[in-house]
Formats: sequence, structure tokens, C-alpha cells
Amino acid sequence: MADNRLLLGIDIGTSSSKGLLATLDGRIVAQHSIAHTFDMPQPGWAEQDAEAIWWSDFCQISRALIQQADIDPARIAGLACSAIAPTMLPLDKDYRPLRPAILYGIDTRASSQIAELNAALGEDAIFARAGQSLSAQSVGPKALWYRQNEPALFAKTRKIVSAASYLVFRLTDRFVLDNYVAPYFSPFFDVARLAWHKDWVERVCPLEWLAETAWSTEKAGVVTARAAQETGIPAGTPVAVGTADALAEAVAAGAVAVGDLMIMYGTTLFLIQTTAQFHPHCDLWASVHLQPGSAILAAGLSTAGALLGWFRDELAGEERLLGSSRGENAFERLAARAAQIPPGAEGLLTLPYFSGERTPINDPHARGAFFGLTLSHSRAHLYRSSLEGIAFGLRHNIEAMGEVDAQPARLIAIGGGVQQKLWLQICSDVTGLAQDVPAQTIGAAYGSAYIAGLAASLFRDFRPLRQKWARIERRIQPNMQNKAIYDELYPIYRSLYQDTKQHMARLSWL
Repeated sequence: MADNRLLLGIDIGTSSSKGLLATLDGRIVAQHSIAHTFDMPQPGWAEQDAEAIWWSDFCQISRALIQQADIDPARIAGLACSAIAPTMLPLDKDYRPLRPAILYGIDTRASSQIAELNAALGEDAIFARAGQSLSAQSVGPKALWYRQNEPALFAKTRKIVSAASYLVFRLTDRFVLDNYVAPYFSPFFDVARLAWHKDWVERVCPLEWLAETAWSTEKAGVVTARAAQETGIPAGTPVAVGTADALAEAVAAGAVAVGDLMIMYGTTLFLIQTTAQFHPHCDLWASVHLQPGSAILAAGLSTAGALLGWFRDELAGEERLLGSSRGENAFERLAARAAQIPPGAEGLLTLPYFSGERTPINDPHARGAFFGLTLSHSRAHLYRSSLEGIAFGLRHNIEAMGEVDAQPARLIAIGGGVQQKLWLQICSDVTGLAQDVPAQTIGAAYGSAYIAGLAASLFRDFRPLRQKWARIERRIQPNMQNKAIYDELYPIYRSLYQDTKQHMARLSWL
């Protein structure tokens, strides 16, 4: 008799939330998504409402999936949620949000707090203990910004949580943070001991404000009666600790073997490589994996799909209008025109730092640029150059990983951007590396469903993931003639930032 149990995975992303129900062999029986936005109250700030977006989306999606699949909810054998991370959400004594959550590295407000903590604790000491240098990705400086700039709210605070932790709390009444996200709370977490460093935490906030930590695949608890009423998921359903969207994406891609590098083509571009040992790099992010026995090295560009979306909205009105009238995607029309432009966009280079930049330059004051413009360049040149600029940023990060002997053995592409074939091809051409594309590209929600199975003890390891869930559909091979052209342009791309970063900083302050 076939096993009819189902696994529920829900992911809360930057621009949308997605969820699915999957059978134990990875077949999707229902999926649902909700688009949303995030707020930018001023340049360099990025915030999102935890109640109106995170929890509301979760409840809407869970109910929509049950209705769509037309199932007895009792068939749901486990659930896991993933979410944007790291985020900084303060809660009051009743565990209600005090303000919108401050988002991950796209929020660059805490530059002075990074400098303050580095001066007080020592950059080398922070890196030695946390395995990461302080950056716009770090929660610690943002918590310090909150203390210094919103003291009235800070005085009412009783917990500081990340997005997935908040969702797990709403489901189980337990505050728990996964070991993968905890190091991003730098400088608070001691990655060698997998524990909070009390003295450093209490420079900013009381230790009890932080959640306990656990492995992503452990069971956090079960759905409470109150959560069951809101979500439609039966009380008593096992809930995984869960993790960040990026690591859940890596699971969805099957990027869990040593040497596997997941590239998530989304609003941002995020990289996670599975490594056998902990490989800290001062310009990247190192952490532990889902379970004991392996680690990760991660990196990320602040703008990827966000840059392309900006380009479409601000510079491609013709493509949007034609696409709308003909039922076509504006990105497809832009890509078709850009594909006619030769590699290198005839001497045009793009710095994709349109929201500062994360790794490996870690510069919140970095700014985007189109360099080399002439009167002969068209919108198609600009779009192709934008794709190439993101690809150069990807290459820069892969090279940085190689600096600590973490050169990837296999690239696996996932996320909404894999539908843009030209983008993937350019990234393979620039890096000279092939990319595997899984059959299922829905992403983190799919990986979360598998994590739910591990937490509910329905899987013992990753063998079902590799054999059934994460089947590879196609492979993108690099065009080595194009790579030779990009090899000539790449040093110019790298030096262009170095030659202009002081002017970027001045413009940022002005």
C-alpha cells in the first residue's frame, strides 16, 4: 500500500512567499505563492512587516495548499519553514513585533555600529570567534543600531529573533534558532562551541533575548491548538527547526555533497558551498550545515534579480508594453535583444552594486555604474552588460572561495532566475564552469519539505533527496570562446571598483 503521507514546506522570501505539499518521493501535489514587497524608508534601509507579511503569508499559503490538494490535513506528517535571513525582529513582553524587521545585507544602516564593535572587540577576535567578519549581513550591529536609535522601543524589547524563528514560535510557542543562521548574529555567536558568547551579547542586549539554538533538521515542537486554528494544520504536527531560505534552496537543489555549490538566482544572488571542514574567509560567510559533520561557505550579491527588475521597470517601457499586449514576459524580450549583442557588450561594463555590495567587497557604500557608454550603445547593450556584471560578481566570489581551498566541484543553479537562459549562459561563460539545473526549481519551499521529513524521522539521510527529489534536468556548458573575451574584461571590472570606491563613498555620504 502506497504511503500517502505528505510534507509541507513554506518559504518566506524577499519578494514572495511560496509553499508546497510533497509526497515522500518528492512529487509536488500542490503549490501556492503570494507576492509581496519590502519597505525602504530611506536609502540603505530595508524592512518587512513580520505579522502582515511573514505570518499572514504562512497562514494563507497553508490553507490554500490544503484546499487546493483537497486532502485530509491529517495526512501532513511534518512541516518546515524557511525564510529570509539573517533578519532582526524585536518582540515585546507579549512577543508581538515592536517594529518592522530589519532585513539582511541589503539593509546597510549599521555601518557606524560595525566600526564601533570592531574597535571595541577587535576585528581579528571577532573573526576568530564568529568565523565571519562584521558586515551589513550581521545582526549584532543592527541590534546595536536599534538600541542607539530607537531607545523607547528597545526598552520594551524582550526577544530579538530572525524570520524563521518567529514563524516557528508562532507554530510551536518555542523560540529556537538554527545553527546555520546563528553565526550571522555576529559577533554574538561562538561557532566553535555552537553557543552564544555571553559577554559580547550583553554589550548590546540581555542574553535571554536571544533564542536557544539547535540543528535545522531537529524537531522544534508540534503545532499548537492556537496555530492549528490559524493555519489549518492539525495540532500535534511535527515542526522542524528550519533554516534560512538560502540553505533550504541548497537542499532543494540537492547541493549537499562536499564540493557542491548552489547558486540561487533570485532578487539577490546567493551562493552556498558544502565543505568537509569549516573554512572561514574574512570576506565571505562561513557556518555549519543542517546537521553535524559538514560546513558551508556562503557568499552573496546584494542585487541580481533586483537589478534586472529595476532595469525592466525604469528603462524598458517598450518591452513591458509589447510584452503586456502580446502576453509575453518583458525579460524574454530584453534577453532576445541582448542575445544579439556580442559578449562584452561592445566595450560596456556594469558594476552591479545598486544596493551596496555584500561579498567579497562588503561595501555598503558601493554604487552601481555603467562604464564605457558611447552613443552607439543601445538598451540591449545595457541589459546584456547588466547580466555580465552580475556574472563577474559571481566569478569574484568563486575565486574568493578558492583562496581558502574551497574551489567548487559542481555548480547547481536554482531560483526564479534559471528561467532566464541567457543569464545562466553568461554566468557559465564568465566563470568557465558548467551549471546543473534541477527539474524542480521552485526552490526553498521544496527543500523545506525535505527538511520536514528529516525532522519527522521519515528520512534518515540525503539519499532519497539525491535519488528522487533533486533530479537534474539540464546542464549549461560554458562557451570557452566567450570566456576568452570575458577573461580580458574581468580585470578591468575588478579594477574599476578599486579605482572609484572612494568616490562612491563620498557620493553615499552626500
